[in-house]
Amino acid sequence: MNGWHSKFDADVAVIGAGPAGLVSAIALAAAGVETALIAPAAKADQRTTALLASSVAALATLGVWPACLPQAAPLRKIRIVDDTKRLFRAPEVIFDAAEIGLEAFGYNIENRHLLAALEARAAELKLARIAVPALEIIADSTAATIKLGDAEVRVRLVIGADGQRSLCRAAAHIGSSRREYPQSALTLNLVHARPHHDVSTEFHTEHGPFTLVPLPGQRSGLVWVDDPAHVEHFSAKSDAKLAVEVERRAHAILGTMSIESGRSTFPLAIETAAPLARNRIVLVGEAAHVLPPIGAQGLNLGLRDAATIAELVAEARRRNADIGAAEMMTRYDMVRSADVKSCSLAVDLLNRSLLSDLLPIQATRGLSLYGFDRIGTVRRAAMRQGVAPSASQPRLMRGEMV
Repeated sequence: MNGWHSKFDADVAVIGAGPAGLVSAIALAAAGVETALIAPAAKADQRTTALLASSVAALATLGVWPACLPQAAPLRKIRIVDDTKRLFRAPEVIFDAAEIGLEAFGYNIENRHLLAALEARAAELKLARIAVPALEIIADSTAATIKLGDAEVRVRLVIGADGQRSLCRAAAHIGSSRREYPQSALTLNLVHARPHHDVSTEFHTEHGPFTLVPLPGQRSGLVWVDDPAHVEHFSAKSDAKLAVEVERRAHAILGTMSIESGRSTFPLAIETAAPLARNRIVLVGEAAHVLPPIGAQGLNLGLRDAATIAELVAEARRRNADIGAAEMMTRYDMVRSADVKSCSLAVDLLNRSLLSDLLPIQATRGLSLYGFDRIGTVRRAAMRQGVAPSASQPRLMRGEMV
């Protein structure tokens, strides 16, 4: 970095090169904000991400989506099957995007393809990149200094997109509340004999959801949430034996299966930082909130963080305001808190309702799904809220540049 200003090396530094960090940096750079992305390239894995329609709109607006589309599968329907053995069982429910005038609720894409498209767009924008990790961040009333070994970068604002063990969150002296679940997840991709017809199927079990999400062709991504001992047991099986078990748990709806290379397991937890910004540092993505992989909310929530801070920074620059001032921190926290809290609460309640043995909770869950199945206005309202939460729709999510 050789400095764009006499006093600052950039207006904004984004720490972290996962999807939330890359979208933050791309949105700011596209808006003409001098931005430095500080992080080694993120390690892609075989996991997939279900991008909701509003996230797709944001990526399209930023010029990223054309590179993603050939590698993505539309999610036209979501099927929920109560596969518990409990007294109160919910009816099967199918949510159809066409019912609310959408071609699809969103698209499912492998993380490696999403990251490649984002990295390519960042390169097209000639985004300043420092491919080393940040070691220390020191913020005061006038600036934030990021130490990188023998070098340092001075900026007005830091965007922390550096994950669950966030250096940025610690540097801002922001705390978080975290709760571990008695669950782990096994994720993998597979090939199957029958077409999925762009339908995502969630089997709800006593230990968590078992979800098959479409990928291009006759392929799907699997997110299998279960008791940690079960996950450890099944993840150790050979591909052939695991495929038989997955087919059995999927009730053979997609026919015979074969497992693709690469699988991962991780423990489930929920965590929320508070506040979401302080001391010239704002948090986005998993630095701000961690959700279990249920309902396709985690990354979409992080992309709304990224879109929001880009919009607020662009507005502040047009007013010649200090983009890292305390007022900006307060505004970002106020704008994002309702969305983060409501989304976290909804995912937490759904997950705990599956785990609970209490009959009243089981009955309430069953009645809720019964209402979705039988009452069209309720079902359509739930679908619209899931695709585009009313608590937060920044401009990028509406297809508008910041």
